[in-house]
Amino acid sequence: MSTPFTVIVAGRDAPLWLAAAALARALSPSGVKVEAVELPSALAPVDAYATFPALEALHNQLRIDEAALLRATGASLTLGQNFVELDPDQLPGVGRGTSTVQPAFLHAYGSAGTQIAGRDFFAHWVKARAHGLSVPLDDFSLTAAAARHGRLMLPDAENEIYGRCDYGYHLPAIAYARLLRDAAIRHGVTVHAAEHIAVEREGEAIAALDLGEGRRLGADLFVDAGAALGAAFLSWRAHFPADRMLAAAGPPFADPPVYAENRAGPAGWTALHPGRPATFVTHAWSSALAGDEEALAAACAAAGLPLAGAVVRALDPGRPVQPWTGNLVTLGARFDPVHGMDLLGLQVSLVQLLADFPASPAFVAERAEYNRASSEALDRLRDFQSAHYALARYAGPFWEAARGGAVSPDLAHMLALFRARAELAPFEAENLPPDSWRALFLGHGVEPESWPPAIDRVPPEEVKAQFRRMLGFVREQVLRQPTQAAWLAGLARG
Repeated sequence: MSTPFTVIVAGRDAPLWLAAAALARALSPSGVKVEAVELPSALAPVDAYATFPALEALHNQLRIDEAALLRATGASLTLGQNFVELDPDQLPGVGRGTSTVQPAFLHAYGSAGTQIAGRDFFAHWVKARAHGLSVPLDDFSLTAAAARHGRLMLPDAENEIYGRCDYGYHLPAIAYARLLRDAAIRHGVTVHAAEHIAVEREGEAIAALDLGEGRRLGADLFVDAGAALGAAFLSWRAHFPADRMLAAAGPPFADPPVYAENRAGPAGWTALHPGRPATFVTHAWSSALAGDEEALAAACAAAGLPLAGAVVRALDPGRPVQPWTGNLVTLGARFDPVHGMDLLGLQVSLVQLLADFPASPAFVAERAEYNRASSEALDRLRDFQSAHYALARYAGPFWEAARGGAVSPDLAHMLALFRARAELAPFEAENLPPDSWRALFLGHGVEPESWPPAIDRVPPEEVKAQFRRMLGFVREQVLRQPTQAAWLAGLARG
């Protein structure tokens, strides 16, 4: 009887268990054996994962029931992220007298409008706005409109015909990791706990992992789900101004808001992620502008909440130079915390690894393709985050430095095309929907100067009639949606 192909996944917390469970769920039917080496948790009670909608699909693959997930973790739903600038005149010690605060914008997890005459709605909206339309793009989005009215927008057969309605989660991290660990074991993952890992190499390949106490594990393929096995990283420092972050928690809202809020201040930003057990707060800043105590005071002022349990961490954004070297695959990247990309980056890498999983022990071709595709995908996520900093018009020394950050050639091209004709350059490795890029660009004041000329063939009266129908449908749908508190109460009773 032949020895089964063995995969060892090393890491900690949610990344480890998502990776191990997904690999076991997908590969066990083919005879692949998956083992997990669990390092001590790096989580604190104040940590939470703010996730993108794509995570729901992974949960479905892992047969994680959403209602059970919400009950077990105390998670809440989020329809997006609202970005605002704090009024400096209301912050202690930083008032500027006469100040200009940039308009807020919502990055909603849903699409806006429906096609008109077979063409994308957005181009028609850009043209209409150039001719005097004053209706914001968000008014055509089910998700954005619901968020603005303090209601959830739950996908159903009726509203999915109109457009995409998505949501992410605010997941208390310790409870979520515990649930995922149980899911991984349920899918057949063998678990080895270790205080540390020593990597034994033979040339470029890993021969075994030494877990101490005489435990030595070998495998055909090693997967690093948490920078545990020493891969070399390519620094993204030039793109991002923050090198410190803290996590803390404040009291929960009686009715948890249906979106996160990111509040920009002169020396950094503060994000509030409403949850049921607490309001989870993240603050990011540059150590050149503030020490840890000053940053905690700034976070408390920006959040407007009493904060407890603060944990400070260094930030060192980057991705693996070669995500797959020898027989070691490193998943995900070290992201800036601004959009909560960590689990999305991990999921993108996982999907690519499953697509390129080796058909033979050599796996040279698979390795090359994985390195190409996963590197491009992670760089696209980095570009989305770096665009937030490079384009932001917020005041203060932190943002002045941010606007001087590196902009990749791909991002520069994307911005130029969007400005010129309201289009987004297509990239094979794209993992964010067009609506996310549009919300980011428009929110930071990037205005399209024209539109694709093909839409000019549609009579203006037809466009106006379609607009009126869309706005009426959105209003009707929003009014029948529940608040988060009401929906969660019903979930608890069920």
